[in-house]
Amino acid sequence: MTVPRPVVLSGDRTTGPLHLGHYAGSLKARVELQHHADQILLLADLQALTDNAGRHHKVASHVIEVALDYLAVGIDPALSTLVVQSQVPELAELTMLLMNLVTVSRLERNPTIKEEIRLRGFERDIPAGFLVYPVSQAADITAFQATVVPVGNDQLPMIEQTNELVRSFNASVGADVLVECSALLTSVPRLPGLDGKAKMSKSLGNAIALAASPDEIRAAVRRMYTDPKHLRVDDPGTVEGHVVFAFLDAFETDTGRVEQLKAHYRRGGLGDSTLKRELEDRLQALVAPLRERRARFADDRSAVWVLLEQGTRRGREKAAATLGAVKRALGLAHFA
Repeated sequence: MTVPRPVVLSGDRTTGPLHLGHYAGSLKARVELQHHADQILLLADLQALTDNAGRHHKVASHVIEVALDYLAVGIDPALSTLVVQSQVPELAELTMLLMNLVTVSRLERNPTIKEEIRLRGFERDIPAGFLVYPVSQAADITAFQATVVPVGNDQLPMIEQTNELVRSFNASVGADVLVECSALLTSVPRLPGLDGKAKMSKSLGNAIALAASPDEIRAAVRRMYTDPKHLRVDDPGTVEGHVVFAFLDAFETDTGRVEQLKAHYRRGGLGDSTLKRELEDRLQALVAPLRERRARFADDRSAVWVLLEQGTRRGREKAAATLGAVKRALGLAHFA
């Protein structure tokens, strides 16, 4: 008996170019997953608008940029379905139907949403679209009948809420129409920003873009946060919180070499400038082929748009089938 391949849904908000934090945290894994699963990658431009009102030009212009980043790292449109969220209206309709099954207080208790609200300084002035983001995500997952969703620990409450909505809907119609999903936890720690802050973000200016030039990589490594108490080469240093070591952990394949460097730094005698040169060499070697491949695809952007249109069409067919089943279960398929 043939075991069906898992259906994996992942994606990114189109708010800016992707960076090395995305590569370490998800993109590299997606390249592998596409060989073992039916993978759908959502370019979430609608979701990006929930906290970018008035900046729609930025969101729209980055759809193609995120697609180019996908292709640069090795995402193959023949193996992964690339879907532009705004071009699948079924997702918005399914979101509306699922919103009837959740209360505002439940949405406000979602730990992920609470933290995102705090980070953005919304306080009580929360855009309604942002507050119902977990419902929108549930619609994305269920519309494409995803069984596996790669997430970090901070996103687990979103998966829990999705499955709550699935169970509530199925119970309300007395049939298993929607499918629950499982979380695929990433084993890679979140890459810190260059300044040592918890999160790498292009908007904070503490990220290295996948298309970064050699000079940009060099400048970024030079300003990486190190141990502020490590004033002389001979001084013992602290590895924890040292951004250069965090990057070496993420990108140096020779783990034994990294452990040797850590031991040397802790006992003293290893300068930060030497460490940074080693990391820069590793990052230059990593990014160069990505940058070159991205440039080749960028030479024919119209062909990339065709790939997006083809993938979106396939994705929309699946979403339409799910929405049709939902509406039939609710008695709303009046003219079908």
